[in-house]
Amino acid sequence: MPIYEYEHISEGCTLTGKLFEVKQSLTDEPLTHCPTCQGPVRKRISRIGLSIQKSRAELRDLGFTKLVKRDDGIYENVTRRQGENRYMVRGQPDTIPDFSRTISD
Repeated sequence: MPIYEYEHISEGCTLTGKLFEVKQSLTDEPLTHCPTCQGPVRKRISRIGLSIQKSRAELRDLGFTKLVKRDDGIYENVTRRQGENRYMVRGQPDTIPDFSRTISD
C-alpha cells in the first residue's frame, strides 16, 4: 500500500505538524481534511525510489537511454544504438541521442 504525503493549507496540526504521511490504497480518494485536527490539507507530490536491475543491453532493448556522467558537462551514453554518439557534450546539440527512434505515440 503506497504512502502519500499531505500538507496543511493553513497552520500545521499540533500532533502531525505541517506535513504528514498516510498509507492509502491507490483507489482511495485523496484526503481533503486532516484526520487529527480536521484542518484543510492538500496532497503533495513526493519523490519515489526505484531500483532497476537490468543490464545495459536490456535497458537499450526496452527503449531506455542511460547516461553516465564522465566529466563536467560530458555524459557517456552506455546504451547507445547504432549511429548514436558515445558521448553527449553540453553545448553540442548534435551529440544528444535521437529519442525519436525510441519514443512513439
